[in-house]
Amino acid sequence: QGCVDHPIVLTEAVCNPLYSRQMMSELLFECYQVPKVSYGVDSLYSFYHNRKQNWPCSGLVISSGYQCTHILPVLEGRLDAKNCKRINLGGCQAAVYLQRLLQLKYPGHFAAITLSRMEEILHEHSYIAEDYIEELQKWRSPEYYESNMHKMQLPFSNKLLGSTLTSEEKQERRQQQLRRLQELNARRREEKLQLDQERLDRLLYVQELLEDGQMDQFHKALVELNMDSAEELQSYINKLSLSVEQTKQKILQAEVNIEVDVVDSKPETPDLDPLGSEQSLEDVESINEFEPLFAEEQPEVEKPVAAVQPVFNLAEYHQLFLGTERIRAPEIVFQPSLIGEDQAGIAETMQYVLERYPKEQQAILVQNVFLTGGNTMYPGLKARVQKELLEMRPFQSSFQVHLASSPVLDAWYGARDWAVEYMTREEGWITRKDYEEKGGEYLKEHCASNVYVPIRLPKQAPRTTEASGPSRALPPSTGNPCEQA
Repeated sequence: QGCVDHPIVLTEAVCNPLYSRQMMSELLFECYQVPKVSYGVDSLYSFYHNRKQNWPCSGLVISSGYQCTHILPVLEGRLDAKNCKRINLGGCQAAVYLQRLLQLKYPGHFAAITLSRMEEILHEHSYIAEDYIEELQKWRSPEYYESNMHKMQLPFSNKLLGSTLTSEEKQERRQQQLRRLQELNARRREEKLQLDQERLDRLLYVQELLEDGQMDQFHKALVELNMDSAEELQSYINKLSLSVEQTKQKILQAEVNIEVDVVDSKPETPDLDPLGSEQSLEDVESINEFEPLFAEEQPEVEKPVAAVQPVFNLAEYHQLFLGTERIRAPEIVFQPSLIGEDQAGIAETMQYVLERYPKEQQAILVQNVFLTGGNTMYPGLKARVQKELLEMRPFQSSFQVHLASSPVLDAWYGARDWAVEYMTREEGWITRKDYEEKGGEYLKEHCASNVYVPIRLPKQAPRTTEASGPSRALPPSTGNPCEQA
C-alpha cells in the first residue's frame, strides 16, 4: 500500500552529519509513512549485545570495518563523541594492498588476481603478527617458510593438456592448415612476380635508351639504379628474367597440384602440436622467411613424429605462494605508513584517546577494550592489542580486551535486542510529531546512539527602515562594536 506500518531501527555513522540524518528522516516519514524511527551506531549496538552481567558500562570500543576504523570511548553507558577518533583504513585498503603485492609478484597472473580473491585470502589465510618485526625475521628461515607458506590454486583450463580430437578430425584440420599455407605461398609468389616484372620492365626501358643512343638519359638512369656500367645492367636483366620465369613455373605447378591431398599419404601421423596448432600457425604466418619451411612444390611425405608433451605442470603454474603477504596486508591498520598513508595506527590512536582523560577514567576504559567489526576477525588481533596496551599502560596496571562473539553480525543482533527491549518505551524513538516539530535532523539519544547537537543558527540583526540611503554612515567610534550595530 505504499507505506511501512511498523517502526524502523537504522544504523548510522559515528558523528553523522545532521544533513544526512535529515534526508533519511524525510525519506522515511514523507515517502514511507513510518510511525517512528530510531538511529544508532552499529559498533555501539554490538557493544550493547555483548554486555554481560559483570561487565562495566564503560569501555573503549575499537570498531574496524570495510572502509574505516573507529576508536569510541563509552563512559557510563553513553558515547563520548568529543573524543572519538577515526582511521581511514579498513578491509578494503588491505585487500587492495594485497592485490598490488601479488600482482607485482606474479605478473603473469595479473588478470586472475582479482579483488574478490584477495578478500578471500584475507579471510582465510591472513593473520596479525604479535610482533611484526620479529615475525618477519622468522620468515627468513627456509624451514619456517616451508611450514607456514600457503598455496592458493587459481582456476585454469585443462583443455591444453591434451588433444581430444579423433584421427579423422586431426587429418581434416591438417588439410585445412595445408590449404591455408598453399594459398599464402601462392599469394606471396604473385606479389613477388609482380614486383620482379615491374623492375624488369624498368631495366629493359633503360637498356632501350642505350640502344637508341640516348647516352645522357642512359647514364642518368644508371645513377638512379645505383649501377656503374651497361654490363652490370645486363647481368641484372638476366637474373630478373630467370627469376620471373621460375616464379611463373611455380605458379603453374601449384595450380596443377592445388587439389592434391598430401595428408592422406600419412594417416597415422600424430598431431604435432597438442598445445594449440592454430595459434602456432598464426605465429608461422607472421614470419617473413618461412618459405624454406614449406616447399612450394608438392610436399613430401613426412615422417611420423612423437607427440610433444608439456614440460611443466599447468596446475602448478597457476598457484599463488602466500608467504609474508599473510601478515603484511592486515598490518596496515597498525602501520598505515606501509601503504604511504600519513595517519596513526590503532595503537597510537588508542593511546591518544586515553591520554585525553584523567588517570582514573583511563583505568576504567581499559578494563573493557571491546573489538568489533569484520576487520577484527584476523587471528592474533586480540593478542596484538593486548601487547600494545601492555606497552602503553603503567607498570603492573590491569586491563581487559574482549572480542565480539560475532564481529560481523553482532551489530544487527544488538539492534534487534534494543528494539525488543525499548519497543514500548519512548526513549530513543523519533515520532512523526517530533519530525514535524523539530525537523529531520532531530535525534533522541539512547545507550547506542550518537550525541545530538542541534543546529545553532546565528540571530539576525533587526532591519531598520529609518534613514535609508547612501548618505547614511556611522560615525567613527572606539566603543563597543555591538553598541554600534
